[in-house]
Amino acid sequence: MICEICVDSVAGVRAAKVAGADRVELCAALLEGGITPSRGMIRQARGIDGIGLNVMIRPRGGDFLFDDDEMSTMLSDVEIAKAEGADGVVIGLLTPEAEVDLARTRELISLARPLSVTFHRAFDMTRDPFKAIETLVGLGIDRVLTSGQEATVLEGLPLLAELIDRAGDSIVVMPGGGITSRNVERIVSAIKPREIHFASLDPAPSGMQFRRQHVFMGGELRPPEYDRLVTSPSSIRAVMTRASG
Repeated sequence: MICEICVDSVAGVRAAKVAGADRVELCAALLEGGITPSRGMIRQARGIDGIGLNVMIRPRGGDFLFDDDEMSTMLSDVEIAKAEGADGVVIGLLTPEAEVDLARTRELISLARPLSVTFHRAFDMTRDPFKAIETLVGLGIDRVLTSGQEATVLEGLPLLAELIDRAGDSIVVMPGGGITSRNVERIVSAIKPREIHFASLDPAPSGMQFRRQHVFMGGELRPPEYDRLVTSPSSIRAVMTRASG
């Protein structure tokens, strides 16, 4: 079973490799669900051999209804990911009616090839998951990342099981969302996925000795300024060990 780790730093890529993961999904701003990382981050990450690299292509947080400028941005970002040697890109675009944006998705796929293409959890916001997955199969998408249209994979197991059964070999249904060492055995036993996707983040205190506690760089809803979450090799190993039985 392939294990893909969601990371938001080059250090996260190194941690995933040390843990023995197969692939990473490289993002920025995981607090927003992941957006496109910088060209510099992609380049530095690609310098780490021995692990697959899929790059998130998402210009902003929020919904998955994008305007013309955002579409142009995504096209440029796909070109950058290809030029920097990524193995795949991760995309997701919807119409106002919560269906897969067929024309724009096709355009991004065409530009991305021969790279692997994943349709991310925009899928979980579609009105009809079975129609959506048929659309993705028709487009030739390689895999779809989904929690089964629930807050976590554990809650979405019934739909995930049906999606995997219907999809067969036509597309990889990759569960992701809330997978931990505590629940991964139950998930794998229930739906037997070919690939799984998870983040393994542990809190890491800042090294700053002088701290100006009343000043913040974010808005009203913000993470702590002097604490952050970092990808943990030991946490990745814990999930992978339990996933393999």
